[in-house]
Amino acid sequence: MAELDETVRMLKRLTDAKGVPGNEGEVRELMREYITPYADEVVIDGIGSLIAKKIGKEGGPKIVISGHLDEVGFMVTRIDSKGFLWFQPLGGWWSQVLLAQRVTVVTKSGDLTGIIGSKPPHILTPEARKKPVDLKDMFIDIGASSAKEAKDWGVRPGDMVVPYFEFTVMNNEKLLLAKAWDNRIGCAIAIDVLKQLDGMNHPNIVYGVGAVQEEVGFRGAKTSTSMIKPDIGFAVDVGTAGDTPGISDKESQGKLGSGPQIILYDASMISHKGLRDLVVHTAEEFNIPYQYESIPGGGTDAGAIHLTANGVPALAITISTRYIHSHAAMLNRDDYEHTVKLLVEVIKKLDRETVDTLTFT
Repeated sequence: MAELDETVRMLKRLTDAKGVPGNEGEVRELMREYITPYADEVVIDGIGSLIAKKIGKEGGPKIVISGHLDEVGFMVTRIDSKGFLWFQPLGGWWSQVLLAQRVTVVTKSGDLTGIIGSKPPHILTPEARKKPVDLKDMFIDIGASSAKEAKDWGVRPGDMVVPYFEFTVMNNEKLLLAKAWDNRIGCAIAIDVLKQLDGMNHPNIVYGVGAVQEEVGFRGAKTSTSMIKPDIGFAVDVGTAGDTPGISDKESQGKLGSGPQIILYDASMISHKGLRDLVVHTAEEFNIPYQYESIPGGGTDAGAIHLTANGVPALAITISTRYIHSHAAMLNRDDYEHTVKLLVEVIKKLDRETVDTLTFT
């Protein structure tokens, strides 16, 4: 791999880190390392979400930029007599992307390599071979010969299991392939927004959040925003890409390299029109490319943020990403950088008068 610049090194470290819902500590400490130099205060809420506070103007509106720390993964639920591990998926997995994939089992004694297996097709009936294997019939093979051996290696029910993948800069160096873009890219955006605002006047207080347990129900976004009580909320996450074979425009319009996706609607929220209009106007003012998207079958932490207290104008901004919720996903670095720039320019506009006006739009 060619030498990585500072930004890509951060992205590699964030995506290499292991953190499934309920077990985000490694990722949280890495985000804390990167964001603390640009924050006035960093605190952790009761279930583990990181909240970094940057004061531009005391008493100004509170603006949340929230990514989530967790990635889709698994939890060990049972070790059978032969040493095979049975597991609970954490987050939405499509069973067809799992078989024969390498995973890392994180134990108290260190990391173990495993592979996801099932009954081989050679012994199935012709009818059974045509059907996808159900998740409940899959197991993880760590090479143990018995339950005792697996336990001697440190495996216990409740242990975290994460996909294994080597971070890769593609031949087109703007395209980056990694595990856990969902949603370490959102955490990186929160870090970079605070970094870009460092030493800059802004008429508000900005909170960079690394929320926990998004993949199992937006849980960290609920607790962190309950602590903050924001005036405006942005969730930054991955979005679907519609630029691969077989996808029509009506299914997904997202294209890598075409700018941040402004989410009009998803299953968790209808975006706030006034805030959406401000973001789009700002993108056009600064010649930042953007694209619209709606996601009827999914949601983001904005779905929890906008329901905080008496209601918060909120918007999800996503990075078009191929192959999400699998071992490896691909995105375009330009979309990341354009999203950071767009959020910084919007934040500079969010003074008290503008926020109060938006609330009633």
